[in-house]
Amino acid sequence: MAKITFIEHNGKEHVVEGENGMSVMETAIKNMVPGIDADCGGACACATCHVYLQGDWADKLGERSEMEEDMLDFAFEVQDSSRLSCQIRVSDDIDGLVLKVPEKQF
Repeated sequence: MAKITFIEHNGKEHVVEGENGMSVMETAIKNMVPGIDADCGGACACATCHVYLQGDWADKLGERSEMEEDMLDFAFEVQDSSRLSCQIRVSDDIDGLVLKVPEKQF
């Protein structure tokens, strides 16, 4: 299990525990984190689970896939730290992950 912190646009934090093997998006939905819509259910076919990696997590998680890059074209206010939470798998390696949720999803 890994502890993941989601920070809403207004600064409110939600610290949740994710089960290894689940996606970060599934973890957010299971814990009712506001702002993660996940319209496609995790198929990387929308951008409604868009998040911003905080700190040095971009280096730790590596590059976005080409498919993820394509879907981020539809996201609101994409930044260098933008990721789709459906494309990040929960593991012990991401314990302490901190993500900011955009003001709105596309």
